[in-house]
Amino acid sequence: MKQLNCLIIDDEPIAREGIADYCNEISFLNVIALCKNALQANHYIESNQIDLIFLDINMPIVSGIDWLKGLKNSPSIIITTAYEEYALESFSYKVLDYLVKPISFERFLQAVNKVNNYYNHNAENEVLFLKSEKQLKKIKIDDILFVEAMQNYIKVVTLEEAIIAHISLKSFIDQLPEDNFIQTHKSYIVAKHKVDKIIEHQIIIGDYRIPISVRLRKLVLSCFQNFV
Repeated sequence: MKQLNCLIIDDEPIAREGIADYCNEISFLNVIALCKNALQANHYIESNQIDLIFLDINMPIVSGIDWLKGLKNSPSIIITTAYEEYALESFSYKVLDYLVKPISFERFLQAVNKVNNYYNHNAENEVLFLKSEKQLKKIKIDDILFVEAMQNYIKVVTLEEAIIAHISLKSFIDQLPEDNFIQTHKSYIVAKHKVDKIIEHQIIIGDYRIPISVRLRKLVLSCFQNFV
């Protein structure tokens, strides 16, 4: 897995340190420097291979957006800001995600998982990191059989284990390759390639039986007809 060299750019010391603490929890992130403004970051970009920048918007001297406009051969960018109104504009500058402060670790992890798979786009190498039982667990996307929602948690069932994580089903779906998974029920998504058969209102994967809701049945059946 590729190590991602990161810069953190924010004029607030507490915000810089907070992002750095999050980065230090994730094995594939390597923080090169913490910068108090965007101009200070230019030095590190010129002298290091930078893969990812965590960038605040509202900063003195030059704003994050104005700095991005003049940045050539930009690394991947994750915006970290207290302001929601710049989201639409920011996505025109190679921004992969937009995080609004205060930023939870779960939301941060979702964003960096996206960047990690951007750099490791071979399907066999794509992984996700999930916070489970006070630790980060690495899951190969290709190993996932299905995912079940359980109130504020999800259960990710893989070839070898079931992992419980505190994240919504919708947030988890957003991190998965759209073509490889389908939602069969408000509480379930399945990996298309792992499906053994479909019997009436159930999908069979090995010994597992996953329900198909009445509302989604037509969509699910049409998907698998096209899939095969």
